[in-house]
Amino acid sequence: MVLVMKKIKKHQERKIKLLEVFIAIVIAQIAGFLGSIFTTSSINSWYNTLNKPSWNPPNWIFAPVWTTLFIFMGIASYLIWRNKRNPLSKKTLVLYFIHLIFNILWSVFFFGLKNPFMALLEIIALWIIILVLIMKFYKINKTAAYLMIPYLAWVSFATILNASIVILN
Repeated sequence: MVLVMKKIKKHQERKIKLLEVFIAIVIAQIAGFLGSIFTTSSINSWYNTLNKPSWNPPNWIFAPVWTTLFIFMGIASYLIWRNKRNPLSKKTLVLYFIHLIFNILWSVFFFGLKNPFMALLEIIALWIIILVLIMKFYKINKTAAYLMIPYLAWVSFATILNASIVILN
């Protein structure tokens, strides 16, 4: 009977962990969705009128890349969230949520307000926050930090692309 109870408890704990991972991913995806509200209204109109560098990726590539990156962010945030006993976890998660706001704001500035220069200033701040976040994640959970590296790489690319658009326009 004790063995059966232990198996039931492990099964329930596994369900709770999966639910927590799911919640963390959904929170990240909501940030992506909120940013996309501003993006989709301008991508086939205003954005097409901008001068862009020859190495600008096709529009269709952004959605799958961002979806994947938000999944990685969600998993990384879960790995920090589950370390509730670590005194750095709570402060780091606050920074994580601030970073999500900065992520959304880039779309607001670039696509919503159609202001690539303000978006450039904002994405530089976002890049710095991501770098700090990776360093803080590393102190709590190395895997969480590693999951954020592709995101930093993509935002680095996006920063250069944003700067190029500012220069060309």
